[in-house]
Amino acid sequence: MNNYTTVVGLDVHKASIVAAVLPYGRNEVTEKLSIENHPKAVEKLVNRITRHGPAEFVYEAGPCGYQIQRQISELGHKCAVIAPSLTPVRPGDRVKTDTRDAENLARFYRTGDLTEILVPTCESEAARDLPRAREDALQDRLRARHRLSKLLLRQGRAYQGTSNWTTRHLEWLKSQKLEWPALQQTFEACLRAHDDAQARLETLEQQTHDLAQQPAYRTAVNYLRTLKGIDTLGALTLAVEVQDFRRFMKAGEFMSFTGLVGSEYSSGENVKRGSITKAGNAHIRRVLVEAAWAQRHCDIVSKPLAERRRGCPPEVVGIAKKAQTRLHRRYLRMTGRNKPYQVTVVAVARELAGFVWAIGQHIPAAE
Repeated sequence: MNNYTTVVGLDVHKASIVAAVLPYGRNEVTEKLSIENHPKAVEKLVNRITRHGPAEFVYEAGPCGYQIQRQISELGHKCAVIAPSLTPVRPGDRVKTDTRDAENLARFYRTGDLTEILVPTCESEAARDLPRAREDALQDRLRARHRLSKLLLRQGRAYQGTSNWTTRHLEWLKSQKLEWPALQQTFEACLRAHDDAQARLETLEQQTHDLAQQPAYRTAVNYLRTLKGIDTLGALTLAVEVQDFRRFMKAGEFMSFTGLVGSEYSSGENVKRGSITKAGNAHIRRVLVEAAWAQRHCDIVSKPLAERRRGCPPEVVGIAKKAQTRLHRRYLRMTGRNKPYQVTVVAVARELAGFVWAIGQHIPAAE
């Protein structure tokens, strides 16, 4: 970025867009305007601003997605989408308006203080939404199960079997008859909600497995599945969320992207480190933490894991074996020092992210 390019900060909302124009060679915004969030209005704004010279546009990632970025790029101009959580905030600044947000975006972008995100293609974004929909369905089923079990528990009906949500447990649920008609209707509604969530989850899981076999993701999924604790669904989530592991120059950058690195607030001789930042991709973080729990088991290669590693390059399998041994030892070492299990698992997940990055470097780049 230089002072010879006009910068336009955009504060994007569902129905409107506020634009702040910072002309080349100037340090202050000279024009502020509001337009309708519609493709024709956006095109008209871009054409008017770029009529007398090149311009670059910038806005924060948000619920409105990437349609504006794609439209401006198709018009032949650069449009950057930046991470909202990394936008600088002046101490003591308690005034927030759409106009000020647009102005700040333009000024910070010119000075290089903003962090751009990787804008996915339409195909990549669609593939990313499918595993996320499965996660939502999984949460819906969990909520439905909680409502159903707690409703029966309030009526003094507790299943006495060994495991819940098995075939026998479901048969026991369907055999329950409650005394009051309104209560029975409530129970039947909760049971239907659970069955619907279960059916939706099964459909999405099958669709997700089918997506993992597509040529665009098959290699990445097969390589990532060599790691202990990561199977098809987790590997696909990593592949579609990261998109390109090579955009991270080193493992530490990928660890920061996952939000698994520790926070710190140090001043002078005082050093204070806190919990993890969580300033990253929550979907990747969930997969890594779940996989980290598997490292507590013995350092052996099970038959399913051996089958997943079959046919993969030796260097990828070597990284997976090294990760399995090292992470298991780290888990035992930390728990042996009486570290809390949650702290230990997060530490293991952070180190696992480094091995995921290493395997990602062997995934062929998409053409």
